[in-house]
Amino acid sequence: MLETDKLFAGSIPENYDRYMVPLIFEPFAAEIARRAAALSPAAVLEIAAGTGVVTRVLAPRLSPDASYVVTDLNQPMLDYAASRQTPDSRIEWRQADAMALPFEDGAFDLVCCQFGAMFFPNRTSAYREARRVLKPGGRFLFNVWDRIEENVFADDVTNALARIFPDDPPRFLARTPHGYHDKVLIRRDLEDAGFSRVVIETRAEQSRASSARLPAVAYCQGTVLRTEIEARGAGKLDAATDYAASAIAERHGGGEVAAKIQAHVIMAEV
Repeated sequence: MLETDKLFAGSIPENYDRYMVPLIFEPFAAEIARRAAALSPAAVLEIAAGTGVVTRVLAPRLSPDASYVVTDLNQPMLDYAASRQTPDSRIEWRQADAMALPFEDGAFDLVCCQFGAMFFPNRTSAYREARRVLKPGGRFLFNVWDRIEENVFADDVTNALARIFPDDPPRFLARTPHGYHDKVLIRRDLEDAGFSRVVIETRAEQSRASSARLPAVAYCQGTVLRTEIEARGAGKLDAATDYAASAIAERHGGGEVAAKIQAHVIMAEV
């Protein structure tokens, strides 16, 4: 992962929430929220919350006296998440680095994280921090994307950009969001951090959009892929987005489009 892979700033948070969230994140947010709420946690920490898609689904399902601390490394993402959230006195918003959480030992029953672990510079260290702030018997619930070939629109966009930038293809999607999918490695990282009873389930969902252009805009302009494209020259973003949209339409049709998305859902216990 490159250092720039973590910089979700500028117009990216708004585009991310407008396009990426309904395209690929909402189905898995519902799954994370369902599993989290079933544990009846009294104190919840969410790390790498992004624009708050899990927060919006999970908060109404928590008990009235629960506490919910929502964090992200990127303040612009956290600000956007807070702006989208229904006022809720149980929620505390805090900028925080998952590598050095500003919380006491044993403060939470549950730590949850949707599609953030891929961005951690040292995953075992981040998992060790999650374990530190959990109470005995607490759980760490998170998910990561499976390999890019199992996530069709992301693969379509990556392949399309490789054709128009053959000498220096933008590889953000394959490198980072879809770069941490080996279940053996994930289990080993968690066990090295001190977790036990690690359960990993692979789930497939459908990504749907009203047109082929929406996935192209989502990936090219609502993720850090935008930064990679713009770094290859002024005016490249619109042309790259158009080309990716054409590639998706050629494969999936010009009207409504649908394709597979797949992720691993992980639960680990202290």
